[in-house]
Amino acid sequence: MPTGTGADLEELLTHGELTPVGRIQGSSNGALLCFVGDPADEVLAIHKPEMTERRLWDYPDGTLVARERAAWLVSEAGGFDVVPPTVLRDGPRGHGSVQLWVGSVGEDDTPPLVDVVTPGEVPDGWLVVLEGESPLGEPVVVAHCGEPALRTVAVLDAALNNSDRKGSHVLRDGAAVRGCDHGVSLGVEPKLRTVLWGWAGEPLPDADLARLERLATALGVDLPDALEPLLTPAEVDALTHRVAMLLRRRRHPLPAPGWPAIPWPAL
Repeated sequence: MPTGTGADLEELLTHGELTPVGRIQGSSNGALLCFVGDPADEVLAIHKPEMTERRLWDYPDGTLVARERAAWLVSEAGGFDVVPPTVLRDGPRGHGSVQLWVGSVGEDDTPPLVDVVTPGEVPDGWLVVLEGESPLGEPVVVAHCGEPALRTVAVLDAALNNSDRKGSHVLRDGAAVRGCDHGVSLGVEPKLRTVLWGWAGEPLPDADLARLERLATALGVDLPDALEPLLTPAEVDALTHRVAMLLRRRRHPLPAPGWPAIPWPAL
């Protein structure tokens, strides 16, 4: 991630000129990869236009790009440092979200944080979350690494009620782990769906409890005002309730019955 404070990056993303350089392959909403500001600096961002959103029946209010911005505000308020800086603005294809790009463009030899491997190939310290079979009928498992930075993503996802945390949505950024794609989060009904179930039911780490405490404080002061243009009042209330419940139970949540626990495809 480029150097600079969150405020500096927010200013750049909000007012810097967007120059498209390509479309994100596999994106369902026509997302564009753009230079921001001076192309010579190679600061990249992803622009998701609101006009190309594929609206979802279970998210009838607001927009998906607004939830992208809201997720960043929540991440910042709690000091999670997970969601890359995200703003709402006009771009090459109209109004939408602009989020700082994390990771490489093209070939990437960075080891994954989530993977499908045979049971005997699970790396040391990794946690298995799903057992299955390959197309050839061989046993395979879905597993993710156990490092604290990824665990912080899981804690934030529980607060956000993220219903689409795939392995491809978690990215290494130096010592940090970033999470992207939060358009289908922050709903009212419990819909946590993730590949990061390795800590399900375990006590929350002290560092993540401190982040939740900080988020709870912000929700009692000025964060609801910042979220008001982005979410419904019921969604802000639900966020506040989830954070309070996590602090009360002090444990990672368990998969909810009657709701698919892992997104498909998971990676």
